[in-house]
Amino acid sequence: MDPYLQWELSRTGNHVPFRASTHHQHHTWAKTYHSFPELYIQPRSTEEIQKIVHLARRCRRRLLVVGCGHSPSDLTCTSSWMVNLDHYNKILHIDQDSKLIVMQAGIRLYDLIAQLKDSGLAMPNLGSIDNQSIAGALATATHGSSTRHGILSQSVHSLKIMLANGLEMSCSADENRDLFRAALVSLGALGVVTEVTFQVTSAFRLQWSQSLHPLEELIADWEKDLWNRAEFTRLWWLPYKRKAVRWRADKTDQVIQVPPSNWWTGTLGFHAYHILLYISTWVPRILPALERFVLSVQYGFRHDDDRKTAVQEGHAGLLMNCLYSQFVNEWAIPLVKGPEALARLSAWFHGDDEVARIPYDLDNLYVHAPIEIRVTDTSTNPGPRPYLDNTVPNGPTLYLNATLYRPYGRNPPCWKRYYEAFEWLMKEMGGRPHWAKNFSSVTKDEFHNMYPDMKDWLRVRHQSDPDGMFIGDWHRRHLLLETDPEVMLPFEERASRTEPARAGGLNWFGQLPVKSSSPLSSEESFDMMHETNSENGARVMTDTRQ
Repeated sequence: MDPYLQWELSRTGNHVPFRASTHHQHHTWAKTYHSFPELYIQPRSTEEIQKIVHLARRCRRRLLVVGCGHSPSDLTCTSSWMVNLDHYNKILHIDQDSKLIVMQAGIRLYDLIAQLKDSGLAMPNLGSIDNQSIAGALATATHGSSTRHGILSQSVHSLKIMLANGLEMSCSADENRDLFRAALVSLGALGVVTEVTFQVTSAFRLQWSQSLHPLEELIADWEKDLWNRAEFTRLWWLPYKRKAVRWRADKTDQVIQVPPSNWWTGTLGFHAYHILLYISTWVPRILPALERFVLSVQYGFRHDDDRKTAVQEGHAGLLMNCLYSQFVNEWAIPLVKGPEALARLSAWFHGDDEVARIPYDLDNLYVHAPIEIRVTDTSTNPGPRPYLDNTVPNGPTLYLNATLYRPYGRNPPCWKRYYEAFEWLMKEMGGRPHWAKNFSSVTKDEFHNMYPDMKDWLRVRHQSDPDGMFIGDWHRRHLLLETDPEVMLPFEERASRTEPARAGGLNWFGQLPVKSSSPLSSEESFDMMHETNSENGARVMTDTRQ
């Protein structure tokens, strides 16, 4: 361990543990990026988190809090100090009457779901996976697929967040409202979220059905009841077949009915499809024919007119198998623009330039199926809207997710051109990219135009962390304008280089500040850590705006 850090540790004493290792190798779930943090720290108490923040200030180190690393971008990469809250994962209180729960922010969703089930409770909505920590899912505006639900942050009643000065502050709709609106979708740039008070619901079962339909039929049903007939609805579009799988689910009291399966939807089909996807990286023109495999392996359809039904516990019905390493590029657009977006993208895939009006060459470009289509509606939420909420504020939101698999870690040859064309269309539809995905062509100016509240988020961010302890290269590239007062922040980490990784993807290396006295002396930093806690007089960052 670094001698300077050892000296600082000797000054703070050992009554509060500092659980750090020096040889951790981090990678995103999809192994698109790999990084090598100087320290990997797994605290188990609020006091340990406070000590980490205090030491980071003394040692001039950026802190990056990471959960499962499911984002395929470099958002979770660092060469500085990486903090993982997997052992800071307890449910602290359950109120059965109000159905409010209080939990430590590192709890993984699968552990949360299991413990809620034991108490007869459930998450009201979920995304496609349950590997994330609750803090990570909130930080990137995770969502499910229902016009009766918004993003997961909509269910947050209050938060506690430890700021760069070591103070733990509470925030909610009624207390530190600006901080609350910034922290609901924080992108990890404000501080360490330590505690979440969350609105849950009674445990439920879902009866669902899925069937295959022509895309034209679904578009014709768009303005009728396609998205409102059931509580949960999502589509998986197979662009070359011009068809989509429609999945619908409603709550039910019926007994569990296990989804039908066969040998082809198991291990054999999984590996056969994976091998064929790998071959397609060399021979892309086979991809249209592989949509038959998608129907068989992912959805268990032997024939186009098959229909599948099941009754499952709510969380089991809402989750899905992501299969293989992948790039994901998901955008939120107004639901009313969905038919035009799908029609133009479909026309582009089939070479109809007159309808598509997408100025990108399709020559030898083939894509993977399915393209996932989901919905939310945050417009009826009476609570504070997160500053960086990417949903439509005045109506339902449609999400289009262009997934490209990376079979055995190999990038598909078309991905850059496909994503450029896809993002061009999404921008024309008034879209905003999902924060945790692989968008590539959005400039800082475009982000600031997309988010009228960006200036307020940046204001609160700067108040919370003026020295950039929680700022990395991803934040600088996408959000922080060079004219901002935060330019060249003392603790900010910049990317120095990337290089191909042996296992596929990229190795990411950051440039760390030189160890020297911080803008605050060590003694001032130590004193700051022991100031009166935030519940009794910490600086309030709210103002009168809604």
